[in-house]
Amino acid sequence: MRASFGKFGKSGAAALAMATAIAGASVIALGLSATPAFAKDKEKDKAPAKVTASPEFVKVAAPFQKQLQDVEAKKGKVSAEELKAAALPLVPQLAAMEPSVKNVADKVTWGQWQQIVGGYVDDKPLVLKGLQAMFDSGQLPPETSTTVAFFIGYTAYQLKDYPTTIKALGPVVAGNYKDEAAAAVLADAFEKSGQPAQALDALKTAIAAKKAAGGVSPEDWYSQGMRIAVKGKLNAASLEWSFLQVQAYPNALNWLNAGQLLNYASTGFQAQETLDVERLIDRSGGLSSDPKYVEREYVAYLQAADYRRNPGEVVRIAEKGIAAGALKADDTFVKEALTNARPRIAADKASLAGLATDAAKAPTGVSAAATADAFLSYGDSAKAEELYKLALTKGGVDANKDRILTRLGIAQIDQAKYPDAKATLAQVGGVRQQLAALWSIFADQKAAGK
Repeated sequence: MRASFGKFGKSGAAALAMATAIAGASVIALGLSATPAFAKDKEKDKAPAKVTASPEFVKVAAPFQKQLQDVEAKKGKVSAEELKAAALPLVPQLAAMEPSVKNVADKVTWGQWQQIVGGYVDDKPLVLKGLQAMFDSGQLPPETSTTVAFFIGYTAYQLKDYPTTIKALGPVVAGNYKDEAAAAVLADAFEKSGQPAQALDALKTAIAAKKAAGGVSPEDWYSQGMRIAVKGKLNAASLEWSFLQVQAYPNALNWLNAGQLLNYASTGFQAQETLDVERLIDRSGGLSSDPKYVEREYVAYLQAADYRRNPGEVVRIAEKGIAAGALKADDTFVKEALTNARPRIAADKASLAGLATDAAKAPTGVSAAATADAFLSYGDSAKAEELYKLALTKGGVDANKDRILTRLGIAQIDQAKYPDAKATLAQVGGVRQQLAALWSIFADQKAAGK
């Protein structure tokens, strides 16, 4: 593989770091009272209550609540270590309280207390247990329930409890949760569980949900998808995600990555297919990426172009690579390419008019296609289009029809005939089908002014 795939993007790293910070917070703002009051006098007992706790729970919870309030009063007044020390005695009390949890109202309060105390003492399993109790109560409002599920997933992820992460975050992500880190964590949990295909499905679900809500998915989701596919050696998925990324974020580096992946993951590519991939990388701006990422692309381009077939293109690309700092003028390979190509250009260009005339008289389209290749190489796309169409009309070129159609589409793109190019490229099959599809994406973006 020629690509530097470490440059695909953050791959959710920033999101995961944020998740760690959030999940370690001591108190989660859920719109619930951290210290619900347990009424003692008869008048209060008669008043309707939002939370109806069981008598068994009230009996043990009332004194605990006072101790928790005492600990909370220390916040901001003592160090984190002192606060932890003050809260530690509450942990065994919470455990002892469990047999008194008789109904869902008890479970909500008991669960939130575990989450709060677990945060104070940095006990993530306790935090997770508390969050899960709150969620399982079924008494939380929908928005609060989703937020709790969000934190369940993050806390479980920190504990490397990936099944719980997946179970909690699946519905959250499908519902287009406001925090985009949820999708990155869910996909990472699937990957760490040895389920790369499911990880990619999770990211697709997130992208679809975001789109349905009128939002724009972050580039990191696409970068993460591509990384997962490449690492999992899922060639078809690698191509798919590189295409998705370049459609959503058509910058030079993403075009470079898409072209590199196409060359790497495709089977059956020979020099002529590689040449048309490199042409796309060039036209899309991919060759303008950091020189250290494109040196091999320049070399591959020069090798595929072949100074004997396309001397003008070889010189143009070699000089462009030298000017960009990706190639060295004194490199043996570069010097030989230029030395062999430069003397051929004048005679080669002078022969084109005669070749075109001969191609028009030929019984098949073979010479027309070859001459069209030469015109395309020199940048005369209008003449190349004319001759490619002639070759297809005359016939006798079935063995190279997909190549001719691909290059006819390229010639049309060069002339800003984007709808024509799309229609042409849609006819390409065989080993070039994905190549044509990537060129078609490029046509769409050019038509959109990107």
